[in-house]
Amino acid sequence: MEAGRLSVGEFAFPGPLRDRLVAAILAGAKTTTTGLADDYERDGEPLPRPGDREVVIDSAGEPAALIEIVSARVIRVGDVDLEHALGEGEGYATVADWRAGHEAFWHSDAMREYVGDPHFTVDGDTLAVAVKFRLVAGHDLDLAALLRQARAQAGAG
Repeated sequence: MEAGRLSVGEFAFPGPLRDRLVAAILAGAKTTTTGLADDYERDGEPLPRPGDREVVIDSAGEPAALIEIVSARVIRVGDVDLEHALGEGEGYATVADWRAGHEAFWHSDAMREYVGDPHFTVDGDTLAVAVKFRLVAGHDLDLAALLRQARAQAGAG
């Protein structure tokens, strides 16, 4: 069996939202995340798969945590279920809350600048990558070394 890949995990863009998401990961409240399938292609990154690990960075680019992918599935935004929405750790009580929160991010000026389209929109048929992960515990983890390794692998790929 091929060993899982190591990469850098960036949640949202640097700033208050990323800081809240990283805090939720560290607290164990955030165990799922959702990205747009097009973002992986745009960034030239492979889709996550079980066993992959990510060094999560904070807004300053410093390593904050190590997570391991438990599952990843490509689904329509309109097919996100309540279990996934609750796992986002952002206080969503319904799928409608989750969708409103994510669409606000996906339709933000920062996201539209990132994708290079001032009219970028997401709807129920947009493909998303729904990821479930776990926090890898361990006081012996050298997150800085793992981050260097992940960045080196990304540069070599």
